[in-house]
Amino acid sequence: MKILVTGSAGFIGSSVIKSLLQRGDEVVGIDNMNNYYDPQIKIDRLSQFKDHHNYSNIKGDIADNNLLTNCFEEHQFDTVVNLAAQAGVRYSIENPRAYIDSNIVGFLNILECCRNNQIQNLVYASSSSVYGANESMPFSVEDNVDHPLSLYAASKKSNELMAHTYSELYELPTTGLRFFTVYGPWGRPDMALFKFTKSILEGKEIEVFNYGNHKRDFTYIDDIVSGVIKVIDNPAQRNQDWTGKNPDPSSSRAPWKVYNIGNNSPVELNEFINAIESSLGIKAKKKLLPLQPGDVPDTFADVKALERDFGYRPETSVLAGIDKFVTWYKEYFKL
Repeated sequence: MKILVTGSAGFIGSSVIKSLLQRGDEVVGIDNMNNYYDPQIKIDRLSQFKDHHNYSNIKGDIADNNLLTNCFEEHQFDTVVNLAAQAGVRYSIENPRAYIDSNIVGFLNILECCRNNQIQNLVYASSSSVYGANESMPFSVEDNVDHPLSLYAASKKSNELMAHTYSELYELPTTGLRFFTVYGPWGRPDMALFKFTKSILEGKEIEVFNYGNHKRDFTYIDDIVSGVIKVIDNPAQRNQDWTGKNPDPSSSRAPWKVYNIGNNSPVELNEFINAIESSLGIKAKKKLLPLQPGDVPDTFADVKALERDFGYRPETSVLAGIDKFVTWYKEYFKL
């Protein structure tokens, strides 16, 4: 297939591209290379396949409708994987407009280009953050997600609703994936594993929010990529039996699906830190702090739907995943 991957220099985007190229797909990537975190790691991610004969990259923003329209017309994609977004829960409190530009305006541009170019499948990133104030565990796609705790979460819920509209009106197959705390080699420097590893190795104090008591469904990058590829290969289908009486909010007549994609095994933050200490052979200096605004105490992915429809099964334990990250980190920074 010929596939567009937005957010090509991002953690998940670059990992998906690498897997697609390995199996023989032709890929075009788009990324605005913003400075939300150090762009150097984005450049280095892209360098893994910048000379690949089946890959080309465009530096640009999906909020630029003209650029995106020209890109679609030139390349005639079969499938689009939209992983471009302004990420981060806490940053959405500081800089809300960045989330509207990228996650709302940018996603609208993607939808318009997909419907105008007869795209066969749109796969896009949602987030576990949409569950917000929901306290029912594990988080299920059948749960109500009408109470977000951050603008980032609200923007991701908006993406799901926008996708549903286009699926219903234009028969555009769309599948949203609610990612749960992705980690691993080439990970984001603003996320806990990267920040903790860096600080511990430098002998600096780490900030431990909620006093280390909250849990996260940490999901290794290879397990995420495996799930994304399965969804790329299987576009959502129109539900011919849908009656409109089903209370399940993940049910629809349109060719529209939403899935959780996580490890289905939450780990307490204190345990996560213990695993990092064990892998590094160094004890962390901790600064214990309360839960931050916009954060949720726990996340736990119910992945039964993804397992049922695609045979998805995460295989990497947190201990193994952290070891792989630490090995990569030391090699990348030549420690």
